[in-house]
Amino acid sequence: MKHLSRTAALGATLALFTTLTPALADGVAYVNKGLVGVGRIPASQKDKFGETFGSGSGMAIDVKGWARDGNAYKGSLWLLPDRGYNVVGTTDYRARLNTISIELAPTAPGAAPAAGQEQSGVKATLADTLLLTDDKGAEATGLDPLNGVRPAAGDMPILPQADNGKLSLDDEAIVRLPDGTMFISDEYGPNIYRFSAEGRLMSATQPPAALVPMRHGKPNFASDNPGPGAAEPDPKDPETGRQNNQGLEGMSLTPDGKFLIAVLQSAPRQDGGDSGSTRQNTRALVYDASDLAHLKLAHEYVVPLPVFKDAKDKTKVAAQSEIVALSNTSFLMLTRDSGNGQGVKGEESLYRKINIVDLSGATDIAGGPFDAADKPVAPKGVLDPSVSPAKLTPFIDINDKAQLGRFGLHNGKPNDKDNLSEKWEAMSLVSVLDPKLPDDYFLFVANDNDFLTQDGFQVGAPYKAEDGADVDTMFLVYQVTLPNLATN
Repeated sequence: MKHLSRTAALGATLALFTTLTPALADGVAYVNKGLVGVGRIPASQKDKFGETFGSGSGMAIDVKGWARDGNAYKGSLWLLPDRGYNVVGTTDYRARLNTISIELAPTAPGAAPAAGQEQSGVKATLADTLLLTDDKGAEATGLDPLNGVRPAAGDMPILPQADNGKLSLDDEAIVRLPDGTMFISDEYGPNIYRFSAEGRLMSATQPPAALVPMRHGKPNFASDNPGPGAAEPDPKDPETGRQNNQGLEGMSLTPDGKFLIAVLQSAPRQDGGDSGSTRQNTRALVYDASDLAHLKLAHEYVVPLPVFKDAKDKTKVAAQSEIVALSNTSFLMLTRDSGNGQGVKGEESLYRKINIVDLSGATDIAGGPFDAADKPVAPKGVLDPSVSPAKLTPFIDINDKAQLGRFGLHNGKPNDKDNLSEKWEAMSLVSVLDPKLPDDYFLFVANDNDFLTQDGFQVGAPYKAEDGADVDTMFLVYQVTLPNLATN
């Protein structure tokens, strides 16, 4: 037994040494101290409307309410779901925002959790659910907008509209503002919306023309996920603009509150986004947020997404799923593969990492010719030689075997509940509240479980996910050192 204990201790020490190697980006040393907590919300959880809870597509921690008591923490976060259970097509799922109560009892970096307590360090409880509405107070829907376009009115641009007349939303990221209002980005537009604290639409921002999906020369917000009995869009894919289901997946406010950064999940169609192997040149939009009702595009950059080889040695691009701003010119970016993990047929993920993105040396293309749909910045995935892209530095490997193993998790076989699920799409930072470690933060990362459960109920009907899938909503918590974040 002593030999086994020494072996485990040595493994933990080696894992800690590996994670503590600083990641240098733009002269700043960022440190990943590793996983310190894991928690779950059951796949069968229902919200206050009696519908299946799930899908952590976006997250924002209430930093003002975050409190420490000894080695324990309490607080809450907002968890944003997307358009509902839609394995066989979209439904009239009402857009909403969930409030989660959090209790965190972190394990010291590199240490082993107490036996039997590996996945109970994060206690997450659904506390409330808020429905989101349009500017008139009508409920929004997850239905694919197909050919529906709501005309511009006043300060509102044209918006995606479902056949039932409702505003179509496929929400992906959230920024909660000090006054209680919030920015939410979506995939259909892909737009940035501002909602009141009560969930009512206040304003909307449309991206540059290069990102707006076009079919037959007109804006068309369909994503080729038609609702029951609806026809597919013609053509299935946009001719230019964001690819289907590849909208503004990541969004974050800079620490000084002056800029809002939003990143397209992968390259627009005309920039190689029409192929899974050439879609690496995506775009980061940096908006001046001094007037919350009228965001102004201040900067725009090309961000090169990571490229990897799949099991068949084919080139693939890891699309981005979320960002967290570190400064006006840098952010964390979660990128991952797809089709692998609990709940889907593929077992082992080949790429799930959080990178540091540095924009400081990149070419600012805002307001230039590349903002037009007919001037690609990366035709067929080849970046225009006049443009310098952002720089990426690896920071956290979510698939790290040693880190996952400490908490009873794994990546790959067996494809059970302890195998990480496919989609990890939400991130948020909060201080460790330790005066001895003023630059240390907890980085919360959550999965989008696609509402996969055997006890599902949405839009008035029960459902069971295919192949017996029961995928919990999960939280992974890392402790990281981010120098001078509070002053950036």
